[in-house]
Amino acid sequence: MEYTIQQLAILSGVTTRTLRYYDQINLLKPLRFTKSGYRIYGEYEVQLLQQILLYRELGLKLEKIKEIVNESKFDIKSALQEHQKKLLKERSIIEKMLLNVEKTIQSLEGEYEMKDHERFEGLKDKMIQENEKCYGDEIREKYGNNVVDESNKKLLGMTEEVFEENQILEKRIIDLLKEAMINGDVRDIKAQEAVKCHKEWLTHYWPSYSKEAHKGLADLYVADERFTAYYDQHQKGMTKFLRDAIYANV
Repeated sequence: MEYTIQQLAILSGVTTRTLRYYDQINLLKPLRFTKSGYRIYGEYEVQLLQQILLYRELGLKLEKIKEIVNESKFDIKSALQEHQKKLLKERSIIEKMLLNVEKTIQSLEGEYEMKDHERFEGLKDKMIQENEKCYGDEIREKYGNNVVDESNKKLLGMTEEVFEENQILEKRIIDLLKEAMINGDVRDIKAQEAVKCHKEWLTHYWPSYSKEAHKGLADLYVADERFTAYYDQHQKGMTKFLRDAIYANV
């Protein structure tokens, strides 16, 4: 079956403007044009658009999606099977989270005695999933799959005491950076303490620590706007200050 651009827009829920843009950047080309210059899309283009929208839902940028779908070995069936694995994993995490909430409610109502370790079931899986969705490509490219997989494994095996300690460390780092930024000295005692806490926080996640990797992560914080947004939401310029403090004090 073939569709005009208006029909495909209605079918998929995206605007005709978006479809024209996808054509413009060579992400989704129409099957053909009519003599009047109207775009016509066929079955393959419909399947490809579905795939593009699935990738977008997973948080991939258009440039990355374009790179994937234009790969000579790209296969829609294989890509869908990969999506299926990710969605099944996501469903498993959601089910764990729902069970966690149910047990917590029962505990608060006195119907169930919840163990401390149960309070974190699903939360660590969710954290890994969000990190992979937001930063997975960049981190894996920089440090390699083995390092990231080992780090995720370490997080899943983390005790509730260490998990809670990390939450406290995270807040402590922000508070120390705010204090250090008052005089702007990256070698200030508060800046040194912030870097020390940041290193301790990292060692709870990383399979091994090195100064070079710590500095490399600091560079990534500044280079990637998503990392920058996390720190700069607390105070503008905090990301660069942290990077400079890490370079000065590790």
